Amino acid sequence: MLPTETQLAEEFNCARATVNRALRELADQGFVERKRKSGTRVKKEPSKHAKLEFSLTRLDVEGQNSTYRYALVERNIVSSPGWLASQLSVSQEARVLHIVCMHYADNRPFQLEERWINIDAVPEVEHADLDTKGPHEWLLHAAPFTDAEVAFCAISADGRLAEFMGTTSGTSMIQLERTTWKDGQPITFARMTHHPGYYIRTRY
Repeated sequence: MLPTETQLAEEFNCARATVNRALRELADQGFVERKRKSGTRVKKEPSKHAKLEFSLTRLDVEGQNSTYRYALVERNIVSSPGWLASQLSVSQEARVLHIVCMHYADNRPFQLEERWINIDAVPEVEHADLDTKGPHEWLLHAAPFTDAEVAFCAISADGRLAEFMGTTSGTSMIQLERTTWKDGQPITFARMTHHPGYYIRTRY
């Protein structure tokens, strides 16, 4: 148990507000646990988590002072394939909206997005206008997620991917897979492949 804020302020000859702010920051970073009327304890196992920012692809492109363009390539309703049913914990009879779309920066391929959306969780997506706005941007307004699982991997482009991304087969790229839930209900699984040289920034 740490001394009180008043005691720490006296020991370090500083204002109590300064101590309060310092302890609050340590709590936010997972090093101490603060409980009202119980004091502050140092955690035995500090929990410090990296924070990934899921910004819109449009904003990523515009943040580089490039002109953004979106193109819907494919859109159809299918029954959930086995691997997706397992990923989303839904039945293989579950209807999902399958979308393939491209994101461009100054008319150069920036990202290929392939996404499956659980229609039972977001029924309005079946008739949503995704011709001019990407599914990620639409979902952030219609069904903002509360939980997410993310995986990254390096891949070699096959012929189909190379054609979409304007490169050659075998080119190394970063692929991001993301599953999101809203209050425990599976919303969507997305696979996003980025142009060669793309990097992902995290903050912790």
